[in-house]
Amino acid sequence: QVQLVESGGGLVQAGGSLRLSCVVSPSIFSADVMGWYRQAPGKQRELVATFTSGGNTAYSDSVKGRFTISRDNAKNTVYLQMNSLKPEDTAVYYCNYRRAISGQGYWGQGTQVTVSS
Repeated sequence: QVQLVESGGGLVQAGGSLRLSCVVSPSIFSADVMGWYRQAPGKQRELVATFTSGGNTAYSDSVKGRFTISRDNAKNTVYLQMNSLKPEDTAVYYCNYRRAISGQGYWGQGTQVTVSS
């Protein structure tokens, strides 16, 4: 059974940084799609950053230049480095994993990020 465990959220002041991690078990493959989404109170879940099926990266306009997604397939982990955080980045951040071979998608439990002004 596929499981995703996120970590790294917390409370930070505006302008600060956090790094989120998402470990996928049992394993990931280079062709699998992995990404980060977020959901703020009263808002829909939105894409933050993702690896595409072609291995490229894509970011929402609101985080371009501030956030960086990366992955370590050997560690079955995807990261989200978040710099220059703003209060509007406050949300629950979710890891999403989609297996290339089956197309089946999975979500993590979410990690809270709170940015104070």
